[in-house]
Amino acid sequence: MASYMKANIFYISIGFWLSLGVESYDTWTNHVLTVQSGGSVTIPCHYDKKYTQQKKSWYSLIDQTYTYTNTTEQNLSVIDHPDQGLFTVTMRNLQDEDTGGYRCVVDIEGIMSSTCEVYIQVQSAPDVSVVSSSVSGHEGGDISVQCLYSSGYQNEVKQWCRYKDQRCYTVGRTDTSQNPSVQISDDDGRRSFTVLMTGLRRTDSGWYSCSAGGVMSPAHITVIEEGITYLISKCEHRHPC
Repeated sequence: MASYMKANIFYISIGFWLSLGVESYDTWTNHVLTVQSGGSVTIPCHYDKKYTQQKKSWYSLIDQTYTYTNTTEQNLSVIDHPDQGLFTVTMRNLQDEDTGGYRCVVDIEGIMSSTCEVYIQVQSAPDVSVVSSSVSGHEGGDISVQCLYSSGYQNEVKQWCRYKDQRCYTVGRTDTSQNPSVQISDDDGRRSFTVLMTGLRRTDSGWYSCSAGGVMSPAHITVIEEGITYLISKCEHRHPC
């Protein structure tokens, strides 16, 4: 495993899934995000909905600065989604100097409380990544996500984990994982594993991650209502709605 994984730099309870007032889950401890140099990543920061009105920010341990929600800059956007109980952080054009620790923060009565901590490692070839970080499908249909990993992670545990309930499905546990609607297969020799989600429901929408050996890459799944899909198709073929 890469040396940075062994360094004593706060590695990170990846707190996509750690929220105020909710205990941490071992599943999410000691994780790192790897991102390709020049690439981008979106990180969901969850918070208890009782803190909807509180200020929220993205804190960089590199330069000790706060960026508050609903800020959009050239290479950084921090957007609150109070209806979902989370804010998203999008970092673009990442460079080596962006490697380091970050925190999702909520201001509670003047106290800056961290809801999650993330270590981002910028690499020329990421140890773990997804072919597409945003995938959509329609109700009742199927979607697949391809997760890539480097040769050093060939024998590491590989998982597909759901943000909402911290549920993980593991490659090789059973032929159909723990849920008949989620199938995971390791593509031997190609350094990738494929997640197939079938019989999609609207409630399947949300944030997930591919992970291998303690390194993860986020992906967002959107499930579209069947009727909406039909309406969009009809408008495209006739005239703007």
